[in-house]
Amino acid sequence: MKIGIIGAGHIGGTTARLFVDAGHEVAISNSRGPETLRDLVASLGPNAHAATPEEASRFGEIVLLAIPFKDYTTLPADDLRGKIVIDATNYYPNRDGHYPELDSGERASSELVAAHLPGARVVKAFNTIWFEHLKSKGNKTAPVDQRRAIFISGDDADSKAIVSHLIEEIGFGPYDLGSLHHSLEQQPDSAVYNKDVTVAEGRRIAPR
Repeated sequence: MKIGIIGAGHIGGTTARLFVDAGHEVAISNSRGPETLRDLVASLGPNAHAATPEEASRFGEIVLLAIPFKDYTTLPADDLRGKIVIDATNYYPNRDGHYPELDSGERASSELVAAHLPGARVVKAFNTIWFEHLKSKGNKTAPVDQRRAIFISGDDADSKAIVSHLIEEIGFGPYDLGSLHHSLEQQPDSAVYNKDVTVAEGRRIAPR
């Protein structure tokens, strides 16, 4: 599968390595230009290359967003139309500024991302896990229920199934919280945010 990644920080760089190790092709980008990613892509091997955000968006069948939430309006909406978009962003008001509809809980941050990306199939995932756990906690040999949980939400069942399979391929267990609005339950300060729990344990703290 071809996967584009927008954002090459802790989450972007870590997922790029996991996806390459699972046999996928990756185009990774950042806001500073492909030339700044030379060392990273060299370490990832021949199945990874540096790109602009627009190029990564066009390349990927799936595109993962690993950027500060406040930058979501810079995403190339036309290039992401029809794509599965994994939203790993988190809303931090002290960094991103205040959005009244998010502060009130009326909307989830991923709903704003989806509104900016008409035609994209947005799935919230990879936002609740510390990058060091993403590096080290995967276990491809364990039953899915006993794996470290990665919580997901979204409105398109087929897209969630594809993202869930990708999560299992890299050694984690997907836990579906429901619709994209239910991604409120996986935002910072929620019961599941940054919690080192298995899928089975997730059922106790976030029952469907």
